[in-house]
Amino acid sequence: MNTEVSAYSIRSVERVVDLLELLASADSPVSLSHLAEAADLPRSSAFRYLATLESRGYALRDPDGSGYLLGPAVPRSTDRSLDELVEIAHPHLEQLAKAAGETVNLGILSGSRVCYLDIVESHRQVRLAAKVGDRDRIHSTALGKAIASRLTEDAVRHILRVEGMPVLTKRTIDDPGAYLDALAAVREQGYAVDDRENENDGRCVAVPLTVSGLQAAVSLSAPASRFSAEEVPHVAEELRDLCVAIAEDYRRRLAQTP
Repeated sequence: MNTEVSAYSIRSVERVVDLLELLASADSPVSLSHLAEAADLPRSSAFRYLATLESRGYALRDPDGSGYLLGPAVPRSTDRSLDELVEIAHPHLEQLAKAAGETVNLGILSGSRVCYLDIVESHRQVRLAAKVGDRDRIHSTALGKAIASRLTEDAVRHILRVEGMPVLTKRTIDDPGAYLDALAAVREQGYAVDDRENENDGRCVAVPLTVSGLQAAVSLSAPASRFSAEEVPHVAEELRDLCVAIAEDYRRRLAQTP
């Protein structure tokens, strides 16, 4: 190590880098105990570091509680599992986007927000499209609702407390109880809808995607003036088929990995 550089090193930054390097080198979720020991940190301190990294999208807690993964805010080339998911999902997203003529999105839960991993934009002049890496709240988006529908009530309430429920349009749900009721409907029908709740002329439908324990979903979004409420069930069915195909391809890839 360069001694001139090390003289100016900051121990807390070194520990953050240690944690990120450990996550980047892991093929599966890493337990808090292992991360704390490897970074020479007390468990309580390691948890605080990881909570901060998680809130910024640099770490991702495995839904089954087995540990932590590298988050989507880190360039995907350093995260094999997310990189593979995007590689596998992208042709399916392209196919639906071309058939529907609208924008199709892949997102995962990163900390307390939904992060867009991949987007295939509509070629129409007027379209709804986020950017890869954008992070949206769960309460006003179809992706957020689809993912939240698979979380525990305590986890959902925690996210809503952390992020708040800002009113973005006159249709935005801003009450936790009403939001939990909406999630119950999502579970029953198998898909989530953002009906002009995030943007005044935006309508979006999303379906949960179950792959390797990640909390993910796929959505189709379009101007509400072009995407009618009557079309939502049909699009949801297409999204369900797409998610099944992605999950099957992903499992097949995992089975072939030595």
